[in-house]
Amino acid sequence: MIARSILDTSIEYRASSIKNMTIKFNCPYCNALIAFDSKHAGKRARCQTCQQLFIIPSKDGEKPKKFKTEEIEIAEPVPGFFHAVFVESWKIFTTQTNVTPLVFVALAVCTRFFFGHLNFTIVIPGRATSIELPVPLGTIWTVAAWGALFWYYMQVIYSTAFGIEELPEVYLGGFRKFMWNILKSIYIFLMILLVVELPCIIAYVVMRKTGLDWPVFLTILKLACLFFFPIAILTVAVGKDLTMLRPDYLLIPVFSALKPYLVVAALLITVGALEMYTKQFNPSDKATLLSITGYLFLNLAIQAIAIIAMRAIGLFYRHYSSYLPW
Repeated sequence: MIARSILDTSIEYRASSIKNMTIKFNCPYCNALIAFDSKHAGKRARCQTCQQLFIIPSKDGEKPKKFKTEEIEIAEPVPGFFHAVFVESWKIFTTQTNVTPLVFVALAVCTRFFFGHLNFTIVIPGRATSIELPVPLGTIWTVAAWGALFWYYMQVIYSTAFGIEELPEVYLGGFRKFMWNILKSIYIFLMILLVVELPCIIAYVVMRKTGLDWPVFLTILKLACLFFFPIAILTVAVGKDLTMLRPDYLLIPVFSALKPYLVVAALLITVGALEMYTKQFNPSDKATLLSITGYLFLNLAIQAIAIIAMRAIGLFYRHYSSYLPW
């Protein structure tokens, strides 16, 4: 079985995509079989099995050179963050290789938009009373669509962080694998939200126990906690570990690069606000074709901004990784 590896130039390959001109070799640490296109010879890569860093060799079977993480650490921030976010990121919508990923995102949006309101109730008549059986098909479709989007968001962040300019490939890996990725992504996002909102939850519990009623304080605290949501997503997307959601890992990079982080947070807040605005629309409530088309276009536009926001999170890592304590 060929193990996946990630280039620090951000190109990911999987065994099913290996074609001609492929270099095959073994990881110098765990001996896992790895493959890269020959054009990437001499570039840095990381084994996804054991996380060992190495240089991609120039021919099959050649032992790659290992090197330590310290050899690639960035001492200073990389300039060009704002240009990358506001200029370069929009090019992804005009690149032919990004058609399939964009279609995938559009399908997830359409699924949620057209099927998310299909909850209904089956009434089973009985001798004494009838039984109402809820059928939450709409909720299932909505959760599945958001899970697919959450999964792809993490892919966008990770690939952007390591230098990929195109959107990552959509590799579903079969129905079971895809469903597992959906469920795992939903779990990860919920855990991230729980961790960043933990101070607000604690404050709410304390206020309930003491009888205090400070709704304005709770609202401000909730928004303040949400401010750290982007850096929390970045930490988990790149670090691949929920235990990395530590206060120092979240606070240090934010206040070390506050201005660029404000851009990242503003993009994500914009997406959230627009989603809140559109979530009440129901295309099945005798809506006109014009209104349905308009709201569908708005939902697609929101996801375009969401992709830019996720790229901005990845770009924050790429440009300010020197501020990350991990």
